[in-house]
Amino acid sequence: MCRNRQSGDFMIIMGIDPGIAISGYGVVCCNGTEFEVLDFGVLKTESSLSVPERLKAIYEGYLNLIENYKPAAIAVEELFFNKNAKTAIAVGQARGVALLAAASRNVKVYEYTPLQVKQAVVGYGRAEKMQVQEMVRVLLNLKTIPKPDDAADALAVALCHINSLNLQRYITTECRF
Repeated sequence: MCRNRQSGDFMIIMGIDPGIAISGYGVVCCNGTEFEVLDFGVLKTESSLSVPERLKAIYEGYLNLIENYKPAAIAVEELFFNKNAKTAIAVGQARGVALLAAASRNVKVYEYTPLQVKQAVVGYGRAEKMQVQEMVRVLLNLKTIPKPDDAADALAVALCHINSLNLQRYITTECRF
């Protein structure tokens, strides 16, 4: 479907599960309700680096992915409340770098809460992590659950956005009164 990008009505979506040590990404090509995984993985930074150096490495990693896949949109998981303020701040900084990378390449950004992602992928907003990962595997027709978890989470965020787009299209075309 997406291998031959000259034909068909397809869209490439990049999902991001931000983090300072490990930031997951997933790149999915969709054509209506058909999906193809183009890539997934993680951007890792060493704890021995300073925070600015880590953020720069993440930023450059996002830019490389954007340049390589040219996504139409980037879906980023919103920060959920974390009891550890230091962790929350670091993840927030990594989210900011993702938003900056997208904006610097004029790619639209969409943000989804963990509850929205679970609802879109599993159909239940309080689903367990393993349920989400299994549904990612099933929906994307993968042989195994994507590893590491951060990459599976990023693919789930991309699927959430694709489901949101498909719902908008359905409402626009089918639900006219």
